[in-house]
Amino acid sequence: MTDRVLILDFGSQVTQLIARRVRENGVYCEIFPFNVDPDRIRGFAPAGIILSGGPASVYGENAPRAPELVFEMGVPILGICYGEQIICHQLGGTVEKSDEQEFGRAEITVRDTCRLFDGLFGEGTVEPVWMSHGDRIAAMPPGFKVVADSPTAPYAAIANDDRRIYGVQFHPEVVHTPRGAQLLRNFTHQVVGLKGDWTMAAYKDQAIARIREQVGDGKVICGLSGGVDSSVAAVLIHEAIGDQLTCVFVDHGLLRAGEAEEVDRLFRQHYNIPLINCDASEVFLGELDGVEDPEVKRKTIGRLFIDVFDAEAQKIDGARFLAQGTLYPDVIESVSPTGGPSVTIKSHHNVGGLPDYMKLELVEPLRELFKDEVRELGRELGLPETLVGRHPFPGPGLAIRVPGAITREKLDILRKADAIYLDEIRKAGLYDEIWQAFAVLLPVRTVGVMGDARTYDHVCALRAVTSSDGMTADYYPFPHDFLGRTATRIINEVRGINRVTYDITSKPPGTIEWE
Repeated sequence: MTDRVLILDFGSQVTQLIARRVRENGVYCEIFPFNVDPDRIRGFAPAGIILSGGPASVYGENAPRAPELVFEMGVPILGICYGEQIICHQLGGTVEKSDEQEFGRAEITVRDTCRLFDGLFGEGTVEPVWMSHGDRIAAMPPGFKVVADSPTAPYAAIANDDRRIYGVQFHPEVVHTPRGAQLLRNFTHQVVGLKGDWTMAAYKDQAIARIREQVGDGKVICGLSGGVDSSVAAVLIHEAIGDQLTCVFVDHGLLRAGEAEEVDRLFRQHYNIPLINCDASEVFLGELDGVEDPEVKRKTIGRLFIDVFDAEAQKIDGARFLAQGTLYPDVIESVSPTGGPSVTIKSHHNVGGLPDYMKLELVEPLRELFKDEVRELGRELGLPETLVGRHPFPGPGLAIRVPGAITREKLDILRKADAIYLDEIRKAGLYDEIWQAFAVLLPVRTVGVMGDARTYDHVCALRAVTSSDGMTADYYPFPHDFLGRTATRIINEVRGINRVTYDITSKPPGTIEWE
């Protein structure tokens, strides 16, 4: 694969967004930690390099630095926030603590022209951007010029056109910088000179070739959950090696309404993929009896899944490979470059975390893709839109949508309420506008009057969030008549619920999971 960009991660919460914006412009890129072995950088052979933001101060003790190789390769460089400061610090400029911090919306004024701004920002333009910094550049390195400033950042953008090195103090990757995506496109297309011709069709062909090369005539087993990731991985692998693949579907009793039947129908009947359907609900629900802590639930479910899956896998003679739907964010977050919280947040993901006793080699054909790219690959493979566009569903399933202790009765109540909620969303034509919607059975019961009788039943909370990247989210603003209609259906059709509420909380930038 040629014509690619490398992003060095200095610990920013939104580094993934840089990669998303670059790939949206048809340019393949990957994220490496700032302290990566320089030989990996040479092997990747990037046409351009982007240095991300980060929480450190460049003048601090043990502050992250870019490998000197970055500045010796002669390829174009773009530094963002901390990345701009590290360019200045390592090339002979000065960075100091600022008396005035700048967090949130700000405005820059363009003072000069440069190749990075060509055709985008003219001299004298005042442009809204998103800032997040407490340090500022006090002096530029030799050969650089100021191309934009802000009231608290005199070097909000700097440029060295001869060396094709640029820095911006603001964050072009976030949606709060309206023309930030265009600026990143200017870097990849105008400065680096890439065509932007990376496509999902090409990726599919390359992935199939890699799978065939890795697997040869071996057998692969795939843990199929019925979600988008494992389903796309299974169909892709099946297209590569056919009946050398066997899927194992573990029904842990925590699925949404009708999912087990849908998985069986789609993969066994439509795709004719060898499928083992294992109903282990008694095992899972038995071990979860009385468990309230959500992390204990996650770990219990993960442990049991491995045990059940391993027992089924041992029945398949000659299986040497395990297929997983690991995505690129899982890979990135499992190796936080600054020791940040992402490893803890993602602790329940099985990213390369097979137990030692499972002597299987991993096949992870999606590990270079983001969620929306997996959906695009699914469409390229011909999967039905009902599956490809399905809202994300957590591995622990309904276990973490029933806060507190789990019972079969609570799960049945929640399934029915959730199905009604999603049915109303689809009828209103809103499903594709929403990134994730689901019902939660709260661990409280309330007194109510229904008809002529008092009730003491559960409270159901409804959530729906919008997101373009899965990094930030905001609640979906349903009209009142929709909420009223949905609540009425749930109360009338689901025994055990006498109150419905709607959650309007949002997620700040940088948080990874909604649940």
